[in-house]
Amino acid sequence: MYPLLPWDYSEAVIRLVQRSIGLFPAWVDELKTATGIDPEYRQCGMLVLPPFSTAKAQAWCDTHATRLEMAGARKTIPELAADEEALWLPDVAQARNPRLLKALRRRLELLGVQINEHTEVTGWQTNGDRVSGVVTASGVVTAENYIVTSGAWSRQLLGDHALNLDIRPIRGQMLLFKTEQGALPAIILKNGIYLIPRRDGHVLVGSTLEDVGFDKSTTQEAGAMLYARATEILPLLKNVPLVQHWSGLRPGSPENIPVISRHPRLENLFVNSGHFRYGVTMAPASAEIMSNLILGRPQSIDVDPYRWP
Repeated sequence: MYPLLPWDYSEAVIRLVQRSIGLFPAWVDELKTATGIDPEYRQCGMLVLPPFSTAKAQAWCDTHATRLEMAGARKTIPELAADEEALWLPDVAQARNPRLLKALRRRLELLGVQINEHTEVTGWQTNGDRVSGVVTASGVVTAENYIVTSGAWSRQLLGDHALNLDIRPIRGQMLLFKTEQGALPAIILKNGIYLIPRRDGHVLVGSTLEDVGFDKSTTQEAGAMLYARATEILPLLKNVPLVQHWSGLRPGSPENIPVISRHPRLENLFVNSGHFRYGVTMAPASAEIMSNLILGRPQSIDVDPYRWP
């Protein structure tokens, strides 16, 4: 669940990620037990192919108590195209995003949380330094506290209350292949392109980073680039079905540091957004920080980097 190359990120990102890593196993076990839905959280390891800085990677891993080994690429994954010296991080884990979200939704439903889908928010009602209601297409919704978790759309949802919040949409295009189960045993990363194997044989390939506003369309150019890069790394993908090419909008933020904070002017309004590429990775720790903020409990880590800018 680490960022792609953790040694390229700030300590604010890593601190949040490491806290989440510690929470993930118990979190997904609880979700699976309560809902019967398996988020497919598993430790599969990650193989980093050249180019990379061995010294930088080793120094970071030594500092953060993370196992790192030098490994022959084909010795670890025989199906790779090139037999070259690689970095092996055996403790890297993954979760299957759609199944994790399905489990989370089901857990909320079991707890009695009301979910109103396809309901447009059109404005905010305020009374002094408090929010008194959210204006929606179906009427005004009132609560004691309000949390904006709208990802790339957070500024738009907040409207005039967005102030200097720096969150913007960044498009990411991806491919999905279907291989035989077990064909790829570990995550592969090379030059910013990652291949993530799912338990049933699907392989996720990503991704682009495109500053194109709220345009979620896919492009032939990006699809061809991802296909070429993926099949160059793992040639067996040329002989299996390409299942899907899609895109999504990430909540881009400066240095990938999210805002998990109370609003500076409205005391019962909170924001949990701007996680950029690592929303799932940071999810448990972000939820913990937010609940502690609202309930006035002590934090387990330094939360200053995630305050409203």
